[in-house]
Amino acid sequence: MSKVVAVGQQSNQFNLWSTCQDYYELTKPKVVLLLLLTALVGMCLASDSWISWQILTAGLIGIGFLSSAAAVVNHVVDRKIDGKMARTFNRPVAKGKVTPQKALIFAAVLTIVGYAILELWVNRLTAVLTLAGLLGYAVVYTMYLKRATPQNIVIGGLAGAIPPLLGWTSVTGEIHAHALLLVLIVFTWTPPHFWALAIHREKDYAKAKVPMLPVTHGIEFTKTSILLYTVLLCVVCFLPYLVGMSGLIYLIGSTLLNAGFLYYAWKLKFTSTEQTAMETFKFSIIHLMVLFVVLLVDHYMWF
Repeated sequence: MSKVVAVGQQSNQFNLWSTCQDYYELTKPKVVLLLLLTALVGMCLASDSWISWQILTAGLIGIGFLSSAAAVVNHVVDRKIDGKMARTFNRPVAKGKVTPQKALIFAAVLTIVGYAILELWVNRLTAVLTLAGLLGYAVVYTMYLKRATPQNIVIGGLAGAIPPLLGWTSVTGEIHAHALLLVLIVFTWTPPHFWALAIHREKDYAKAKVPMLPVTHGIEFTKTSILLYTVLLCVVCFLPYLVGMSGLIYLIGSTLLNAGFLYYAWKLKFTSTEQTAMETFKFSIIHLMVLFVVLLVDHYMWF
């Protein structure tokens, strides 16, 4: 009898752990962590002194919760599309491991708690802007733009680009041109980053009838677009140095990173192999992550 009870307890523990993993996956944790890194850099660049731990903690938790809520809504809205694509068919809602109703309740809880944290312990401007970012991604992009136009990721990318601004307003309570410049970097980075993945998964998007650029305009046109956007990104990434926002450390770091991104974009256009699109996509993540780390290092070494 004791063995049966023990087996039952182990089964319940396994089911609980599996359920927690499913809900954790709904939040797209890797994406949210990258967003939080850009928000953290926005916080630090907004001040010439160390950020108070209260603002730092409450700001990142609140932004993280609302970003996670947007990701959960994306899982629910895209569940039918996800079920048709090799990259996403095993997602919790698409697979039926979490019902859409439970996922939406989870998203609502994350939204309410996240907004309350920002409203009570950060400031209203940050709370409202973060909520607007959630609505922009979950409603405007996921529910409409993604299915309406091949420029979906260009227009909808603005919602994913605002975390540096949210970090900045968390500290200052104001919108500053330097914060908007950080937003511009992420906004310009998003199309070549995502289109590289879209090339790699072009058949999946075609099967799911999602009008991504490689599906509607062809892979070669998309490769050209990636190259041109990467050139534009290189120009935009120099602006923090040119306007006096950052120093020599950032200039050197961004130059090396931009050269790497440009190399992959050039290779994708002119000498690509089967793996080049995915290699470009992976490097783009490293590019943004390291770029913002370099901004952070430059700030504390420079001021």
